[in-house]
Amino acid sequence: MQLGVLKTNGKMSKEKVELSADVFGIEPNDHVLYLAVKAYLANQRQGTHSVKNRSAVRGGGRKPFRQKGTGRARQGTIRAPHMVGGGRAFGPQPRSYRQDLPKKIKKLARRSALSYKAKDEKLMIVEDFNFEAPKTRNFVDLLDSLKIDARKVLFLTADYDQNLYKSARNIPYKSVLKAPEFSAYDILNAEVVVLQKGAVDIINEVLAK
Repeated sequence: MQLGVLKTNGKMSKEKVELSADVFGIEPNDHVLYLAVKAYLANQRQGTHSVKNRSAVRGGGRKPFRQKGTGRARQGTIRAPHMVGGGRAFGPQPRSYRQDLPKKIKKLARRSALSYKAKDEKLMIVEDFNFEAPKTRNFVDLLDSLKIDARKVLFLTADYDQNLYKSARNIPYKSVLKAPEFSAYDILNAEVVVLQKGAVDIINEVLAK
């Protein structure tokens, strides 16, 4: 599978890039994608939620009224869960939501996500470029030149380009990641994935069987 390489001015160059069939042309595995996305979203949770149970609520050490003779149900503390101001029964406590997946599953999930984008023609290849200075205007001009009007765009670069990253971070739903440091969720969450020419070689090498 081959795709043409676009210049930064939006014109098609004479170059073509070979996309590995083992990465961009497999039959996507939906269940593996589900597992990868579920694990990614779970790992984003901080898990710092916390409530006070009856032992953590201040007060309630004295029996509120005598056991018998009042006509009321017996009570041992005013901090019981059914009392106003009492502790919470079975409330959330700090915990880790982390989910780990086997390396082969994560690798297959990324290949499946890329294959979906290639199948839907949501992949673009751009020549290698860099910005001399971080400037949001330059990134906006690049999007206009490439005629990208999608809301969510993911750029995958061959090397970490700090200027490009800083130029894009002020624009909502536009992100820049270094290949292959992306997840299946990053690919699926983007409407259009733009790969630098050098990033394609890295992805072919790392994710191919």
